Amino acid sequence: VQLQASGGGLVQPGGSLRLSCAASGSFFSINGMGWYRQAPGKQRELVATITSGGSTNYADSVKGRFTVSRDNAKNTVYLQMNSLKPEDTAVYYCNVKATRQEGWVLVERDYWGQGTQVTVSS
Repeated sequence: VQLQASGGGLVQPGGSLRLSCAASGSFFSINGMGWYRQAPGKQRELVATITSGGSTNYADSVKGRFTVSRDNAKNTVYLQMNSLKPEDTAVYYCNVKATRQEGWVLVERDYWGQGTQVTVSS
């Protein structure tokens, strides 16, 4: 399973960005999808996740500003980020939980995108 993320960049405080992450390759199903971020000197943290049924979960720090969504037909997850703050500056990683057939069994594994830089600065 390969993940291709796009949409990062430099934006002023209060601005918006939209991240996309498309999954490709051979898999039985895509289950949970989401976004994590890692700022310099900090651990990677959850930003938002969305289940295959559309249920979402957000970090408290982004609630009301970020929206996660997915297009199941395109195996793509999105992160709409509004009212961006300097503390949102980080490398953003998409995560996909995909089920693949390995031998005679179906196995769910985590897959990670390459990371896309988001910088919020004036």
